[in-house]
Amino acid sequence: MLEATMFGSPTLETALANPTARLSLEERFEKEAIPHMRSLYGTAYRLTRNAADAEDLVQETLLRAYRAFAGYTPDTNIRAWLYTILYRVRADHYRRVSRSPRTVELVDEGPAVPAPQERLAQGQEDLARAPEALPECFRAAVLLRDVQDFSYDEIAAILDVPIGTVMSRIHRGRGQLRRALTGMARS
Repeated sequence: MLEATMFGSPTLETALANPTARLSLEERFEKEAIPHMRSLYGTAYRLTRNAADAEDLVQETLLRAYRAFAGYTPDTNIRAWLYTILYRVRADHYRRVSRSPRTVELVDEGPAVPAPQERLAQGQEDLARAPEALPECFRAAVLLRDVQDFSYDEIAAILDVPIGTVMSRIHRGRGQLRRALTGMARS
């Protein structure tokens, strides 16, 4: 059991009154942040359109969250806190990429021809890819609202924009999705 000492260690009464005081920082992080890893990955994948990039994005997000976890206030919205970090990590990545030179792979065999199985799956893939065609600002807002079910206030905090901007981006993004999906249905 915990004992009181003159060096400021927690007493039994303190530990019983505040259950999080009994957990170490690592245990609290595992208990509160790690359960959100799957939804973070899903969002990261939708944003990057690449499994390896999504894994890197989630790994960097959790690393930054772990480093800053001592400053996290317990019993607040950890999900919104993690998504804020995710979007900031992504913005930092794009800033770095835009500053580095681009490389191009040269292929001398001509354009690739899709396999017959890919053509059969094209209908479902078109539906899944429709959000990817949205401009980044609209896609982020629509995904956070319609897929991750964040409130407008939480999205505004995550994206660091005013709530009116969030509402406008969601409205415009949904409109673009509607037009794109209507065009797919006609063809």
